Amino acid sequence: MTPMPPDALADRLGSGLLSFPVTHFDADLRFDEARYREHLAWQAGFDVAGLFAAGGTGEGFSMTPEEVDRVVRAAVDEVGGRVPVVAPATGATVVSAAQARAAQDAGASGVLLFPPYLTEASQRGLVEHVSAVCRATDLGVIVYSRANAVLTDATVAEIADRNPNLIGLKDGVGDIEQMTRTYARVGDRLIYIGGLPTAETFALPLLQLGVNTYSSALFNFLPEFALRFYAAVRAQDRPAVYRMLTDFVIPYLDIRDRVRGYAVSIVKAGLTAVGRDGGRVRPPLSDLTEDEIAELAALVRKIA
Repeated sequence: MTPMPPDALADRLGSGLLSFPVTHFDADLRFDEARYREHLAWQAGFDVAGLFAAGGTGEGFSMTPEEVDRVVRAAVDEVGGRVPVVAPATGATVVSAAQARAAQDAGASGVLLFPPYLTEASQRGLVEHVSAVCRATDLGVIVYSRANAVLTDATVAEIADRNPNLIGLKDGVGDIEQMTRTYARVGDRLIYIGGLPTAETFALPLLQLGVNTYSSALFNFLPEFALRFYAAVRAQDRPAVYRMLTDFVIPYLDIRDRVRGYAVSIVKAGLTAVGRDGGRVRPPLSDLTEDEIAELAALVRKIA
């Protein structure tokens, strides 16, 4: 399969809302490909600009490399002809580079490079890490700035200059000064994607900093609501944005913030709440309680 040119991928991803589909597991917590494909087909039926397979919300961190490859290949086969599928690369540099090559072999449209696992690094080390992964593939690469791999504006400028197939920066920090410095220095050379948990909360203020799209976990189970919210953000319709924040997003955050890791678990619970059976999360995450799922379902009914 001919890879999507990086500039074409950047244009597509920057044109609309993005999402991280959950990964379905069976009762024994093995990958349930049939349910995953059904979910992807449903998601691709809405106006989504790109789907990140086996990402954070997709619990890619809980999978073996072989499982990640299987998930990515299932996603490409199911919806790759309709929606760009972006595959993950994570862990040590050599592992991330191997996953980037595997993503290209699988027919993915691009790569999202997560921070290295459990390793602090200098900005110089991060430059070399990102560059090694970009050299490993012809695909467009988006780098995720968060946790132990927060990139300064100077670092972003250098990796963008060194790597023509670096197309985007996904921000998981929300540092206003740093994003202002980065956009001032790098400008439209990259696309900027909001990547904070429940990105809707930050979408309107970050729009002013050049972050014109974001990955919506809510799209997994409330795609129409998520698209209405995105449209209101892009139109800078503050009353509509804050009405939806008040009616649903903030009460949703109140549930999400009760337990560490619920930012992922609550998305699967949301699918269950709308009758689509999100299933369980893998350890070390924990599932919402039955009472919390009922509370979430009541919130969903309010906006239905």
